[in-house]
Amino acid sequence: MKETIHIYHTNDLHSHFENWPRIHQFLQDRKVTHTEAGEDVLVVDLGDHVDRAHPYTEGTLGRGNVKLLNEAGYDAVTIGNNEGITLSKEGLNRLYEEAEFPVVIANLFDKQGQRPQWAIPYKIFELRQGLKVAITAVTAFFSVSYEQLGWKLSVPLEELKKQVNDLKEQADLVIVFSHLGLHDDEKIAEELPVDLVLGAHTHHLLHEGKEINGTLLAAAGKFGYYVGHVEIDIDPLTKQVLTKRARVYETNKQLKAPKQEKQQIESYTALGKQVLKQPIVSLPVPLENHWFQPSVLPEMLNEALLEWCEADCAFLNAGVVLNGLSEGTVTKYDLHQMLPHPINPCLILLSGAELKEVIKQTLDEKWPHLAIKGLGFRGKVMGRFVYSQIEADLEKYTFKVAGKEIEPKRIYRVATLDMFTYGHFFTELYRAADKQYFMPEFLRDVMEWKLLQLYHKPECSEL
Repeated sequence: MKETIHIYHTNDLHSHFENWPRIHQFLQDRKVTHTEAGEDVLVVDLGDHVDRAHPYTEGTLGRGNVKLLNEAGYDAVTIGNNEGITLSKEGLNRLYEEAEFPVVIANLFDKQGQRPQWAIPYKIFELRQGLKVAITAVTAFFSVSYEQLGWKLSVPLEELKKQVNDLKEQADLVIVFSHLGLHDDEKIAEELPVDLVLGAHTHHLLHEGKEINGTLLAAAGKFGYYVGHVEIDIDPLTKQVLTKRARVYETNKQLKAPKQEKQQIESYTALGKQVLKQPIVSLPVPLENHWFQPSVLPEMLNEALLEWCEADCAFLNAGVVLNGLSEGTVTKYDLHQMLPHPINPCLILLSGAELKEVIKQTLDEKWPHLAIKGLGFRGKVMGRFVYSQIEADLEKYTFKVAGKEIEPKRIYRVATLDMFTYGHFFTELYRAADKQYFMPEFLRDVMEWKLLQLYHKPECSEL
């Protein structure tokens, strides 16, 4: 005799709503099937469901995502770094106001050391046969970014040890939601007595799970390409685990398309566009953008970055600006389409010698056509580098800031994109000890600020 628990899990959807209608229908159908069979079923999400690169998420500041999770019948979720640090503190505090499920996150606190009202460190579900299943969760330790927004994080593994020690006394099964990545998931399995780790953050895919020290690891990739399914067989008398199995379903191959799938997908964009139609400025002429040759919009954004950060010089890659702006009214939707990235301005203090080395690297011919992914970038290629108050002549081997030769020992205030400090593009930026991130403002906020300096606001009749 056995009792089977079914756990369906999603992670790192990143607002890829083109996959959502199939996922939604699949999860609802499975809940009905298992319930009718007298089996227990839980549906959970492991964070980064929100991604402000999509207009629906941007327009609703993620609350549209929560509505979708409600409609699909989720039983519990945790937060990823996209929920945690791409929204202001107020935005995150409001994100789950209408959630019909618990938000489990054990390592997030405000500056006073209190957990936010919308979050709980664990949740214990009591199933049909009296079995108790405990869930706790932790999110990635981006402590500097969280502190900039008014939050504090505890160290994930240390927090988990506290939670798991308590939960082993209260529950028959202990499950961890980990928005940490595969390496840390493996450490959890090696060091903690938990039954299941559902993983996210590094977008890893475990087709049939992975077992370490009797702990099952499961993960379902990214963008809603897959839905994960874990089955746990329990002896209802002894409450001992008999077997654990993990698998994934490929969304576009194994999940049935609902009626009017295309219309549903298009409706998310339409809703976002409607909310973001707020006018910003009126342009007397179009503003062009090119990735591989000089153009006005990347240069304008770079100048804005220089001013915003009160820097000595600035640089960015033209590929961050995805398109141009037409003559006439520019709306928040237009700016969002041009700069959809969750990328923040960053000010870095570099010695002249370090700055000179970075400038030399940006002049490498490999950059313009290099395709890049992640670190907040939502474009296609790097594009040429654009400079403000920087001059470089490789033939004469001269490097200047504000018309003067760079002094090797002088400290310069350099404005650029936060993604260059996270990725290994430039060693000097990655390793720099003195960095200031401007949060929660994104590049589109900086561009809006600059446009408002240069152009007049549109008349209401223009829309």
